[in-house]
Amino acid sequence: MNREEAKVRIEVLSQELEMHNYKYYVLSEPSISDFEFDKKLEELIALETEFPEFLSSESPSQRVGGTVTKDFPTVKHKYPMMSLSNSYSKEEMQEFMARITKAIEREVEYVCELKFDGVAIGIRYVDGKMTQAITRGDGVQGDEITANIRTIRSLPLQAKGSGYPNEFEVRGEVYFPRENFDRLNREREEIGEPLYANPRNTASGTLKSQDSAVVAARGLDCFLYAGLADERIADTHYDSLLKLKEWGFKVSEHMRLCKSAEEVFAYLEKWDTERFNLGFEIDGVVIKVNSLDDQDELGFTAKSPRWAIAYKFAAEQAVTRLNEVTYQVGRTGAITPVANLEPVLLAGTTVKRASLHNADQIAKLDLHIGDMVQVEKGGEIIPKIVGVDLSQRQADFPVVEFIHNCPECGTELERKEGEAQHFCPNELGCPPQIKGKMEHFIGRKAMDVDGLGAETVQQFYEAGLVENVADLYELTYEQVVALDRMADKSATNLLAGLEASKQVPFPRVLFAIGIRYVGETVAKKLAKHFKNIDALMAASQEELVAVDEIGDRIAESVLHFFADERNRTIIQRLKDHGLQFEIEEAEGPVSNALEGKTFVVSGVFSQFSRDEIKAEVERHGGKNVSSISKNTDYVLAGDKMGPSKLKKAEDLGIPIISEEDFVGMISA
Repeated sequence: MNREEAKVRIEVLSQELEMHNYKYYVLSEPSISDFEFDKKLEELIALETEFPEFLSSESPSQRVGGTVTKDFPTVKHKYPMMSLSNSYSKEEMQEFMARITKAIEREVEYVCELKFDGVAIGIRYVDGKMTQAITRGDGVQGDEITANIRTIRSLPLQAKGSGYPNEFEVRGEVYFPRENFDRLNREREEIGEPLYANPRNTASGTLKSQDSAVVAARGLDCFLYAGLADERIADTHYDSLLKLKEWGFKVSEHMRLCKSAEEVFAYLEKWDTERFNLGFEIDGVVIKVNSLDDQDELGFTAKSPRWAIAYKFAAEQAVTRLNEVTYQVGRTGAITPVANLEPVLLAGTTVKRASLHNADQIAKLDLHIGDMVQVEKGGEIIPKIVGVDLSQRQADFPVVEFIHNCPECGTELERKEGEAQHFCPNELGCPPQIKGKMEHFIGRKAMDVDGLGAETVQQFYEAGLVENVADLYELTYEQVVALDRMADKSATNLLAGLEASKQVPFPRVLFAIGIRYVGETVAKKLAKHFKNIDALMAASQEELVAVDEIGDRIAESVLHFFADERNRTIIQRLKDHGLQFEIEEAEGPVSNALEGKTFVVSGVFSQFSRDEIKAEVERHGGKNVSSISKNTDYVLAGDKMGPSKLKKAEDLGIPIISEEDFVGMISA
């Protein structure tokens, strides 16, 4: 593909991908599969890598993250981000509307919007392009987090349509969709990490991540609720929101224009109950005077506008009896106490259980069996106990004392200094840990064994056929087909799935074996650094922490895992069965002809592809770099090399060599 063809294709792909982003994340009307979207994105990234002169800051490829920000500079808001006054009762709402009517001397319209429980953000656009995103901060100034905000796919990098001001700002709330938050907690549970408490705090912490790729992976979203410019966007708040929708911004479909106080109260009553059916958290409703002229007349107090108020819902609570505390054992041996309650209706569902998190939480609540406890399901996904009605406690109610031994295998529990949870150390003899490790091993992100699921693992274990993951590869057709609900075809597919899993690459195998704290990302880093399992097993604490993002806790966990001879035996058995425990190395250097020399490769070549010629540089001892600087030794120029690179090389006096020159260098 030549330069002009690449330019056209990049433009077409960019437009298509942004259209699909808009359909999926704003309209909730996807028109292609995730696979098709990913293939188009991969093609775009490849073209932009080959033709970097056509890479735009508005490209859909810039949403995948990767920018590392060490510091978030403090930036002053052009328009102050004021907080809202809160009300907690209908009486306070009536007083608010009465003050409005008295000041304006007539009835007014209101716009009611859901109060999203997230992080307030202001985003500036110049000529329709996103240029800067700033957190609320203290309302006068906040932190610039533009690189992280760009990863949110519902936010346009380029406004759609026309008619928007040359410069304008949108205000919104970044939030964590419940589905994505639940997925993140499931992943953390798998690797033995403590669960995040609620979506709002997790969204806030995510936006301060130094690596925008982390933000992109978590799947945050954003609703917009205001548009600001030096000249009004519209005459009413409601119409300004409609304008934002025209320009491609995600505005909640649940906003309502209310003509009377009765309509406002009907809206409040509706969402006090229906909020639990949403795919995101809200903690109230925001009510705003619709007319911008009326807003100007009403003005502001020192802290908040007089024309808007937040009606806060009371956290949903119920009182019920604590009947028992039981304990769950996770895959990593983490012990989680669970309160078993007298069933009670809470937030539209019947609650029978509530998480108690750890021993410290039990001690803090001073729980007794039989206590009448307050259960809350506000910003928390999982119901929790927030208090005890001491007036109803009787003298014979026994104190809840955290267990000392594993409820499944009887092994004495351990709690390391600085950790909140207790663990059962009997990793290879505790039934829930054994089954949990095997279920993790066969999972989609690990070995992805076709035809094998959690129920089948349970059957194998109960039948005494498997006690660890290596046993799975020694199952016979006769053993498998003899299980309940396992016919000939199912047994054949399962064994074929196990055989196919032997081709799964080393990083996923390392993740699959289930070392505590070694999730997908950590497994990739360890595999890439050590290349094979033998080098990893032989690594010292110092060598482990020298790997990027590997701290003492992960290093100690890896050392502990491989110090157990039983684990090393399982690894050897898996190796004997043909699983991948090393990264295939490229062919080593064939000469040192280019040793110490750095090359920038640009353009199209006749004897090699671009990747092949880069590989040749490294095979002969040289180093490839992506950009030209005074430290570059040679620019290897092919046909149609970008003019900007050519000029920079000439300005810096960097030698520009041809493909023929290069072949001569390595031939010599």
